[in-house]
Amino acid sequence: MPKIVHYRENCIGCNSCVEHAPKQWKISPEDGKSVLIGSKKKKDVHILEISTVELENNELAAKDCPVGIIKIIR
Repeated sequence: MPKIVHYRENCIGCNSCVEHAPKQWKISPEDGKSVLIGSKKKKDVHILEISTVELENNELAAKDCPVGIIKIIR
């Protein structure tokens, strides 16, 4: 299964990921950074397995992230 890897600490809260894939992303009201919904934190990254159906929207989110903190692993 594909995975999303999110380096949240470096997020600038631009909301691009939420616009592309709102089922996996939201903006935290506490700090204004994006949250990878349902992810597990390992060290400084958040990781979430996704289905192939969710892959295209999240690839767009990764591509459009202005700080490059979203990675997709196939």
